[in-house]
Amino acid sequence: MTLLQDHDLTAAFDHAAHTYDQIAAVNPGHHTDLHRSARRLRLPDGGNGLRVLDLGCGTGASTRALLRAAPHAHITAVDASAGMLERALAKPWPGTVRFLHLTAEELLAAEDAQSYDAVFAAYLFRNVTHQDAVLADVRALLTTGGRLSVHEYSLSGSPVHRALWEAVCRGMIIPAGTLTGDRRLYHHLRRSVLAFDTAPAFAARLTRAGFAGVRTLPVAGWQTGIVHTFLAGTGPRPAKPVAP
Repeated sequence: MTLLQDHDLTAAFDHAAHTYDQIAAVNPGHHTDLHRSARRLRLPDGGNGLRVLDLGCGTGASTRALLRAAPHAHITAVDASAGMLERALAKPWPGTVRFLHLTAEELLAAEDAQSYDAVFAAYLFRNVTHQDAVLADVRALLTTGGRLSVHEYSLSGSPVHRALWEAVCRGMIIPAGTLTGDRRLYHHLRRSVLAFDTAPAFAARLTRAGFAGVRTLPVAGWQTGIVHTFLAGTGPRPAKPVAP
């Protein structure tokens, strides 16, 4: 099972960017489920005063979901695909949202790197080569007590859900991608989901990466058992020492 990786995958996203939103719109639960996973961060006071990172923002659908869930937060949205970012930037955004053409590794290494109170990562971890390294970077970017929400195609492990995913890909996703000339990326989508961690395995990966309070929650509709929200945190802030 050959998957697109690194430069080849970024190039495929660049090529597909002009039709990506139309393909995503075929999925009736796409935007609703993104908003549900963003809302599950439970950022207080609409995110007022908080810095939130949208890691792998694509054309901005996940950024829009974050903005709805936390309208007063300062949102930094990053993506490795220049083509996807171009589409995102063409949409209207408030001054509290900024977009950067960076990977997670580059964001952490930047001279002006800042910490974030929360990170939202939608459809990202299937598409990175070194998942554990990126999780380590995400943990380093989070403040103590920070929150993580991962929205991802991660199968439950049930043969029924695997068969449903195969049927949807063969009957809808790949034909739609073929019509728009982006068949390569959507074949990758099918294969990457089958090759990725099951939901229990990805939850265990988060725990091994040092995240605390890991929870796995389903989404609604036909994607139940196919897409999950993974919630985790960096743990409680250390208690202040008691004066003698």
